[in-house]
Amino acid sequence: MRIRISRKNLAVPYFIFLVLFILIPILIIIYYAFTNAEGYFSWDALVAFFSSYTKLNVLLVSILIGLFNTFLCLLIGYPLAYLLSNKKFNKNYILVMLFVMPMWINFVLRTGALRDLLNWIGINTGSYPLTSTMIGMVSNYLPFTILPLYSTMLKLDQSQIEAASDLGCNPLQVFTKSIIPQTIPGIVSAAMMVFMPTMSSYVISDTLSEGKITLFGNSIYLSFTNSDWNGGSFMALIMLIIVFISMIFSHKFDKKEDVQRGSNI
Repeated sequence: MRIRISRKNLAVPYFIFLVLFILIPILIIIYYAFTNAEGYFSWDALVAFFSSYTKLNVLLVSILIGLFNTFLCLLIGYPLAYLLSNKKFNKNYILVMLFVMPMWINFVLRTGALRDLLNWIGINTGSYPLTSTMIGMVSNYLPFTILPLYSTMLKLDQSQIEAASDLGCNPLQVFTKSIIPQTIPGIVSAAMMVFMPTMSSYVISDTLSEGKITLFGNSIYLSFTNSDWNGGSFMALIMLIIVFISMIFSHKFDKKEDVQRGSNI
């Protein structure tokens, strides 16, 4: 007797996982975000958040640090990814592994080791909290920038690049008019992978700034630590909304890129 398993049945374990570990936790967050301590529907968490200068300031600072960290990671990671993907400069995968290997080490251990290193070289984390935090952000999230850019650059259309050179473009024009447009999907993917984790991170800022810089992730963590489930859940909901908006932007951009590629074929 042969047992046939349809493709729909193969999706059942993923559906169960989706409901148990994604949908239900999100519904719990929404429930706590719009109820009070007694469990009744309330706007108290919303009013408390938008009427608090401190919380709004933390959100603004988190967005600015997230944007700045994304910019720095792209600025450093883009040329590194290009060199790693170009066979003229890198003929093996050892260098790629060197950038990936730090991700195998525990996140907290990496951050603590970096704090000790910065103090040893004279950059006191308590005296230079912003500098220390940004160094930690870049060092921890740079691999998340390099990997999507590297995978995108491996698929560069070399014939298009050669055609641009043959048509009289100088190296700068080849880079801006041929290479960058082809790697925009990787840039968007890298930016999404860096910006959101930066905003929600609290270990790096808490460790490297010695508590002097508070990010949105820190505020959520402190709210839950102080048993403010309603306030913490509402801030977590704000973070989910930002993630959702980022996903919509990324999806629309990818769709636009597919349309442009289809028109060029």
